[in-house]
Amino acid sequence: MKIEAKWIDMFVEVFALCGVKPGDACAVLSETQSRPILPQLAELALARLGARCFHLVLPARPLAAPVPVRSTGASDAIGRLDPVVQALAASVFVVDCTIEGLQHAVELPRILQGGARVLAISNEHPEILERCLPRAADEAVVRDAMRRLKSAREMQVGSAAGTDLRIDLAGARIGGVWGFTAKPGSLSHWPGGLVLAFPAAGSVNGTLVLDRGDVNLTFKRYLQDPVRLVIENDHAMQVLGDHVDAEMMRGYFEAWGDPQAYAVSHVGWGLNRGARWDAMTFYDKADFNGTELRAFAGNFLYSTGANEVAGRHTLGHFDLPLRGCTVQLDGEPVVERGRLL
Repeated sequence: MKIEAKWIDMFVEVFALCGVKPGDACAVLSETQSRPILPQLAELALARLGARCFHLVLPARPLAAPVPVRSTGASDAIGRLDPVVQALAASVFVVDCTIEGLQHAVELPRILQGGARVLAISNEHPEILERCLPRAADEAVVRDAMRRLKSAREMQVGSAAGTDLRIDLAGARIGGVWGFTAKPGSLSHWPGGLVLAFPAAGSVNGTLVLDRGDVNLTFKRYLQDPVRLVIENDHAMQVLGDHVDAEMMRGYFEAWGDPQAYAVSHVGWGLNRGARWDAMTFYDKADFNGTELRAFAGNFLYSTGANEVAGRHTLGHFDLPLRGCTVQLDGEPVVERGRLL
């Protein structure tokens, strides 16, 4: 893929929002199977800003999972290799171009404790990053949503399709992503524009119904038929439906042989009015990682898999953006029938 000058410009713009200054020691982390143009663009942008850049390129690790792993945000690329963790922790700024991202990686807390700012760049075609370019004003929108979520005791989610879910927010960790970070010891990802809660163990109960047109991002697939998940104490105890969408979900869950793969990772809603639900239609699967669909305004995002707050670490993962939901915080709607309020 040819490097375009406009893509260098947008990387410069985002890195400037991250506070990169001349002379800053900046690491570009990637894997041998990362999308090559992303670390290249990162290097060129850092050079234009006058930063001192170095690359850490990790070889592909042996396959350990029983099924394909996609879009977990829990990269195992580092493999607890201590010199890599030390180098990243000692950096001012880390550009994370790993395939899965470091958002839930086991090494992330040590990296952040060193004071590094980490920007995870989703493994997307650069055009997607360009369309979802973060702006300085996005931070205030996400912070406002975070304040609302932090002050709430319970999240209730319902839909005409049959979703009826209750999430106890006591002990939950609240996060928000606006696509850049200038705070030492923090992580953001691009594209951004969503707010999330990582519930404590045993906090999620009810029914989640994925309707036609909702998205299974692990499979990069718009659902053709509804799938009903019965959630008890965080875990999808039943995956109901007599059709291929339900069969594939059941098979993927079962392949892990691990109850943690069935449990909730995070819940939240999308705030990015520039992101599009239909974007997956326009790209080949290899060019699309799907972060945009996690962030489109008014979606309710339900994810299974790794949840550090609940003490769960697994590469088993589903990201499930739902349309048409009403999301309430202590009875006050923040999303109404899929419309961001």
